[in-house]
Amino acid sequence: MKEEPLDLADFILEHDLQAEIVAPGAHMPTVDAAAAAMKVAPEQIFKSILFQAKDGRCVMVIACGNGRVDLGRVKAITGLPGLRLAKPDVVFAETGYPAGGTPPVGHREKFPVIVDTRVAAQEWGYAGGGRPECLVKIKSADIIRVTNAAVHDLVSNAA
Repeated sequence: MKEEPLDLADFILEHDLQAEIVAPGAHMPTVDAAAAAMKVAPEQIFKSILFQAKDGRCVMVIACGNGRVDLGRVKAITGLPGLRLAKPDVVFAETGYPAGGTPPVGHREKFPVIVDTRVAAQEWGYAGGGRPECLVKIKSADIIRVTNAAVHDLVSNAA
């Protein structure tokens, strides 16, 4: 039996987060497209990226804007060997949400979460809202608190 996607709105209510799910009505396949749809700088778009190690364990990185996550830094922090982007079926199985709409909180499984310092430095931003057409406006401090995230410098260039 295929599992149903989780409901981010339920998680927000259960954890009393000051977060809001928005559907801007625009196709948002990139950070720049999401930033344009929300009329914010690309740095205010938070990416929730799931990586999987060779042994199957996962780690999520929350980064912002168009900066590239330095996998070497993630490997050094986690000690996980052979990290690579998780495939869409793994993203859904682990998080409960489809790739392209993965939120930074409210996941099906527990795995380490690392928030980039550039995300932590902002009061709030827009992240995946549980479906590709949605975003969630969420406070950085809430992401760190509810996921018990570590905060590290993970982006090799802030391009």
